[in-house]
Amino acid sequence: MEDRDLKVTNLRWYPTYHIAAPSGWVNDPNGFCFFGGQYHFFYQCYPYGVEWGPMHWGHVVSKDLINWEHLPVALAPDRDYDNDGVFSGSGIEKDGKFYLMYTGNISLPDGGHAQKQCLAVSDDGINFEKVENNPILIAPENVDMSGVDFRDPKVWKHNKNFYVALGSKTTDGQHGEVLLFESKDLENWNFKNISARAEGNQGTMWECPNFAKVGSKDVLIVSPMEIHPEGNKFLNNVDVVYTIGKLDYKTGIFEHGDIEILDWGFDFYAPQVANLPDGRNIFIGWLDMWGVPQPEQADGWSGMMTVPRELKIKGGKLFTPPIEELKKLRKGKKTYKDLKLDKETELKGIGGAVGELCLKINLSKSKKFSIGVRGTAKIFVDAESKILKFIRDAAENEGLAGEREMNLSKGKELNLRIYLDKSSIEIFANDGEKVLSARIYPPETSTEIIFIPEEKVFEIEEVTFYTLAQSIPNPKM
Repeated sequence: MEDRDLKVTNLRWYPTYHIAAPSGWVNDPNGFCFFGGQYHFFYQCYPYGVEWGPMHWGHVVSKDLINWEHLPVALAPDRDYDNDGVFSGSGIEKDGKFYLMYTGNISLPDGGHAQKQCLAVSDDGINFEKVENNPILIAPENVDMSGVDFRDPKVWKHNKNFYVALGSKTTDGQHGEVLLFESKDLENWNFKNISARAEGNQGTMWECPNFAKVGSKDVLIVSPMEIHPEGNKFLNNVDVVYTIGKLDYKTGIFEHGDIEILDWGFDFYAPQVANLPDGRNIFIGWLDMWGVPQPEQADGWSGMMTVPRELKIKGGKLFTPPIEELKKLRKGKKTYKDLKLDKETELKGIGGAVGELCLKINLSKSKKFSIGVRGTAKIFVDAESKILKFIRDAAENEGLAGEREMNLSKGKELNLRIYLDKSSIEIFANDGEKVLSARIYPPETSTEIIFIPEEKVFEIEEVTFYTLAQSIPNPKM
């Protein structure tokens, strides 16, 4: 399980402070949990190739959510109930032991597949044994759900009982849904209800469900498949949405409001939430997208994770700012204040392949402006229409092009925190009121940030660039 013949051959795009595998393919986050005095984070991976293959669980740990250490692969597809993949799942502590609940995927002779829920347990958080009575949960009978697509268990404890949410679709394959089950011991489960279901253009399959208690509200996050584009919404091959409401544990039904986009960028999927001992709900997503080129495959690796983000509700709206711990990565600092730029401008000390760019801008004074990023992309803001666009230049970005946009709030102040790594950008507007994530693939020599007035003068109240420390080990080459 640990003999990785595949090696990374070039570090030009390998991240400095984002989680990535030592080599090979990665996708969905899994098992994000606090156990044994440290944070555990797992991820879907195929250690033996740069394309998707039979899924394993990669594993990293951290004591502070920013500095991560690789551990051996935690789970591999080595049983008859998971021989085609140890698919996504989650983690929880019970009686001093660490349990991982996952979907065992089986290929069938007719070309189809079967999915059943399984359990593995560990005393030390490193070595996991699959329980003898796997699979511990199969699709219930006489329920309007797909008997084939039944996956991605997210487990948690409420009062004295355990609950698990699973992604599925209706029998006719037209509506994604979340199924809720209840247990007293993690091994014997009873179907509770269909908690939530897609209506209209909300996806034909809901993957990777997460319930999180945020203040007095419950937040449901799902990753729908086959949502059709609506203006500037739902432009990716798959999406991530959330809705705020209240989960009734007696009935198992989630009463909720409108469905909204969680991240407006090109590359974001399958986030997983961890409820931490301090009460915060922190999530990490896959900073990639299905069905698009991944140029880093030429270098022996494929895929990475977002920075950790926190779920907060303010005034009935969901905000997802980067966690406070990320400020500990800051090293060098360069700041300018009260700038009035009437032409394209580079500022000394503002720029780099890796760093955090922070801006305070009064939109009543700066009506229309752009920020050029490393010669591969541009952030464009139109204060009148309250739109922020992110535009990738195919000529300088390994052929990846296009644009994504998000609507800004009506206030005059725009605060941006922009995290740059060697092949990624994450834009947080107004403390995470809106977020946009994307992969970029600039030449190593392209480190410039250019401030561009698109109409008259670009006034900047304050701009700061922080260099950031490395927090994920470089792979062996």
